Order: sequence, then C-alpha cells, then structure tokens
Amino acid sequence: MDTEHTGVDSGALDAYSRVVTGVATKLLPSVAALSVRTSRGQGAGSAVTFTDDGFLLTNAHVVAGASGGTADFADGTETRFDVVGADPLSDLAVVRVHNPGAPAAPLGNADELKIGQLVVAVGNPMGLAGSVTAGVVSGLGRSLPARDGRRVRIIDSVIQTDAALNPGNSGGALADSTGTVVGINTAVAGYGLGLAVPINATTRAIIGELVANGRVRRAWLGVAGVPAPLPPALADRLGQKLGLRVVEVVPGSPAGNAGIYLGDILITAGGQSTQSVQALQRLMLGPAIGTNLPITLLRKNALVDVVTVPAELN
Repeated sequence: MDTEHTGVDSGALDAYSRVVTGVATKLLPSVAALSVRTSRGQGAGSAVTFTDDGFLLTNAHVVAGASGGTADFADGTETRFDVVGADPLSDLAVVRVHNPGAPAAPLGNADELKIGQLVVAVGNPMGLAGSVTAGVVSGLGRSLPARDGRRVRIIDSVIQTDAALNPGNSGGALADSTGTVVGINTAVAGYGLGLAVPINATTRAIIGELVANGRVRRAWLGVAGVPAPLPPALADRLGQKLGLRVVEVVPGSPAGNAGIYLGDILITAGGQSTQSVQALQRLMLGPAIGTNLPITLLRKNALVDVVTVPAELN
C-alpha cells in the first residue's frame, strides 16, 4: 500500500470532515422543522432563523394555505409560528416563532459561488430532524418556473447541487464552507439533483418586503420579449451581445404609453443591461412602481431613449 498516498487521502478526508462538521455545528441550532396543517392535510418542511427576534426563512410551498404551525428546533424547543408573508413567485416565505431564542444564521451572496464549490444542506428530510448532507455546486444560473394562480415567473440564478435532498428539506439551508447560508433548498429535480433559491440582492429585497409588508409588490411594464443578438458593431461598442426583442406590447400598458413598439430591442433599463427576461424581471419589484424607468432600445438601427413608469402588478 502506498502509505504516502493514503496519508494524503486521509488528510483530505479529515479536512473535508472538519468543514462539514463545523457547518453543522454552526447551523443546526438555527434550523427548525416546520409542521403545518391546512385543508389539504398535514405538511412539513424546514426553515432557517435569520434574525435574533425570531424571523425564519422557508419556502412558500411549505406554508401554502397555512397561517401558522409548529416549529421544532435541534435543542428540543417547540414553539408555534405565524406566517408573516409568502411569495409563490420566488418560492420564499417568512414566518415568525412565538418564542424566539435560536441564533440567527448569516446570509451570504450566492452570486459569488463557483461550480465545484463545497456546499452543505441542513434540514429535516423525511421527518428526520437535524439532517446534514454535503456535496458540491453542480450548476449555476439554472431557471425554475414558479406559479401563483395564472401568473408564472422564472426564478433565476437557481443553484444546482448534488447534496442529497429529500421531501422535508424544502425551506432548509444550503450553506458554504464557512456556514454562511447561500440558498434555501426548494426542490428535488431528480436523483442526485437538488435545487435551491439563491440568497442574493434580488431575494434579499423580496425577503425585506415580506418582513415589512407581508407580501411582495411587483411592478409591471406590459411587454414581452425574447433574447436577440445586437448588430456586431453595436455589440462591440456596448460590450453587450444580446438585447430583448419585443414580441408583445399590451395596449395601454406602461410600455405602450412610453412608445415601445413590436420589433424594438431593449438594450438597457434603469441603466442595467437587459440581455434576458430575468434581467428585466429583477427590476420589477416594489421600488420600481410609479417611478421613472429610463429604457434604451434599438429601433431600425437607431438607438432610442424612452421613459416608462411601471405600474403595480395586481
């Protein structure tokens, strides 16, 4: 046996184990098992404490149809919780326990993740409280459709991981090697394939609105688009290869009133590049409602500037 090689492997395994056990030690006290009862029956999931005064983050589908339930923590504490607000279009929800005391888990920024990076999932799969699994970031920039009645929205920048996830993990933490929560586990897409809603600037804004208002106000332009390549000379000058070609404008909508027409290619909105539908969606949150949103577009090989005023999506 190659003892030198064996020693290296053992050292690597020890280091790996130290990381996973360190994350587990840090996060297990912050993660709760949720139990809810609705007209459809009993449901279960996980949630992550993110404030010292008892606010927890979970999935909207975990608490769908419920106004509250029971939260069980790793130290044996059991307490009632109320649903503060839920947003099915991001699959995020905030609940608040009646008896706070669990430490707040730090929230990070999933935009800094790299493919192959170690991640640790902490949750309560199959009713097994305080379960920990580990894996790597298998993919980034995935999209996950979310529905709220007849409205459908794409959750963008979803994290794909091979850390084992099972029913009950939903709402639990996906953390990096420092124990910082970078995602909320939301779906099991298949064998060895789990997905998590990222913690980033967009979802932080959603979480803030849920805490403050109990719901997420969204803005509406009334325009639909598909990615389209920009002319090479313009792409080189702008440092941007794609824009959004307008394929539908709702009559009387903010986009229609601003003078946006079929065939226009949106290049920027609010100074931000609009190379995808998701990029435009990210701008359509509460603060955009009723405020001027400058848009630069390409029309018949000429750059045109218009100003829209997004309305609230009802």
